[in-house]
Amino acid sequence: MAWKNDTVIKEFILLGLSSNPIIQIILFVIFLIMYLIILVANSLIVLATVTDSTLQTPMYFFLTNLSLLDICYSSSIIPRMLRDMMVVKKTILFADCVAQMYISLSLGEAECILLAVMAYDRYIAICFPLHYTTIIHRNLCIQIAAGTWFCGFLLSISHVALTWNVDLCGHNEINHFECEVPEILALGCGNVTVVEFVIFIVGVIILIVPITFIIITYIKIIRAIFKISSSAGRRKAFSTCGSHITVVILFYGSAMATYMKPRSKSSPDTDKLFAIFYTIVTPMLNPLIYTLRNKEVKSALKKVSCKNISFLQFV
Repeated sequence: MAWKNDTVIKEFILLGLSSNPIIQIILFVIFLIMYLIILVANSLIVLATVTDSTLQTPMYFFLTNLSLLDICYSSSIIPRMLRDMMVVKKTILFADCVAQMYISLSLGEAECILLAVMAYDRYIAICFPLHYTTIIHRNLCIQIAAGTWFCGFLLSISHVALTWNVDLCGHNEINHFECEVPEILALGCGNVTVVEFVIFIVGVIILIVPITFIIITYIKIIRAIFKISSSAGRRKAFSTCGSHITVVILFYGSAMATYMKPRSKSSPDTDKLFAIFYTIVTPMLNPLIYTLRNKEVKSALKKVSCKNISFLQFV
């Protein structure tokens, strides 16, 4: 496919979060710390679930995939954002901008699907506990995980293709810290109404359909929980679901605020704030939310930490 813009614009200028050098340094330190937390915390989750035999269950398998997605998703955006905070000329090549948009959208859409899958996993575990291991078996988990990643990279093609088919007429200043769909559309000099409408429909499929599925699933889960006779059983069920619900609200809330509103309602500063939430804050909080509310994960992380300390002392 021949995009309209590849012979007109060779590079874009990312305006970032601020043009004030002092503020940029402060933001650099803050986001660097947050990025390191994302890498370390999510890596520990992956390491704990892979090495601890008590966490070899479908729920933790999907949690591992969520951590891997968060690492990859944030890494597709934050390193360049940090680099741009330290340079005067914040330029990104056309091809790099397209690549960043495609990769970040793919990983974000894969996370949308994965959160719906995790809700279904909790539904089977709570509503059909006796059949859980036969329904959600290992081979199915691997197939679902592979399908989630594949669908994310497949579905984002339409978003990217539609966005880059807009005539930009030489406009190359992106009022954002990354190459985002709404900001590229804002550069369009022609009538982009049809493109916006199609992208909105795609957004409905990617965001509204999964969140509707999650809501319906949790209505059934809550009904099943109230039927549990023991209070301890109800608390455990609510605890495992509470972490997932918190993550869903953070991720879907900020993503829908960005992609599910007309361009006339968009504000660059507000869009940047929401983007920070689903690209940085949510990936940082996900492992903390799951570990703070989950005794099994905390116990596994302690084992991993003790092994690492013992190894370092030996070395």
